[in-house]
Amino acid sequence: MNIHEYQSKQIFKEYGLPVPNSLTANTTEEVLASAKEISDTNWVVKAQVHAGGRGKAGGVKVTDNLKEVEEFADKWINNKLVTYQTDDQGQPVSCILVEERTEIKKEFYLGAVIDRSTRSLAVMASSEGGMDIEKVAEDHPEKIFKVFLKSPSVGNEDHLPLTEGLELSEEQTKEFKDIFRNLVKLFFEKDLSLVEINPLVLNGSDNLVCLDGKINIDSNALFRQDEILELRDISQEEEKELRASEWDLNYVSLEGNIGCLVNGAGLAMATMDIIKLAGGEPANFLDVGGAVDEKRVAEAFKIILEDENVKAILVNIFGGIVRCDVVADGIISAVEGVGVDVPVVVRLKGNNSEIAKEMLGKTNLNIIAASELSEAAEKAAEIVK
Repeated sequence: MNIHEYQSKQIFKEYGLPVPNSLTANTTEEVLASAKEISDTNWVVKAQVHAGGRGKAGGVKVTDNLKEVEEFADKWINNKLVTYQTDDQGQPVSCILVEERTEIKKEFYLGAVIDRSTRSLAVMASSEGGMDIEKVAEDHPEKIFKVFLKSPSVGNEDHLPLTEGLELSEEQTKEFKDIFRNLVKLFFEKDLSLVEINPLVLNGSDNLVCLDGKINIDSNALFRQDEILELRDISQEEEKELRASEWDLNYVSLEGNIGCLVNGAGLAMATMDIIKLAGGEPANFLDVGGAVDEKRVAEAFKIILEDENVKAILVNIFGGIVRCDVVADGIISAVEGVGVDVPVVVRLKGNNSEIAKEMLGKTNLNIIAASELSEAAEKAAEIVK
């Protein structure tokens, strides 16, 4: 789950991370009042959306002119901001973050993410702050410094590889040590999957300040993060993905033309790989989970078919606990009920799979049975050519 920048900074503040003075507002009048309260002059106003690239898209304004603050609020509140991370429709703006302007002497990057290869928390820092960290990693990997931690317990010298890489002064190193320790504590206590401070800046007083903030929370841990869950902004979520979550379907829209309906995340990933190998392009990731019943399958079909690019659907179900003939009956009923008007290639494997294949072959519907996944992918790829 993602949250807004202002929400991230509120959490930063709770954990003792230094952030600029700021207020949030939902109307132009509130924005102006907040600006006057924050400073007599020099403000930063930021449109709040779940997307990067706001600055280049005009969603961030640095100004010493109150009229420009007003114009910024009028432009963005209740409108949509389009960035390189959004679709063509953009994301709705309902909140503006008003901050005091920070004098910047130097910009750094600081972030933390789970590193699955080492089964640890990777805390990363770079002297190339304010930039796309993926681009830095590609062009100048020597400028990214890392520390790997197995637990929330932080040693007295764990931060040193980062501060030495950033060439911080003794006083700045002391400040960074506190930021480092509190960031790690935040990551573990709030079940985060990602936290980024980009940039972490050295201000005019030679103090470190978190000028921007991004937090992603592990959705699987939300059951124990009630306060975090209250920060969810569904207006920022893709409509189909939101509706899928209401049916306990894991759906992610992609750019291909072969819809995918699969049970199990691992099998879904493998299915998309095999589609690519067969020369096709998956239109989505969709994991229906273990309960493959008619209602959920029907809803999955509806969501997939809302994508006008979908020209065929590949259903790949492994029948372990659930019998394949029961699944086949559900698929047939769902295809009839929804009125699926594109070919549906179905591969069922497991308990009673032969009976299921026979059932699918007897229908007058546009359902094509396949025995193997490679065969199913090739048939789907051929259909959409």
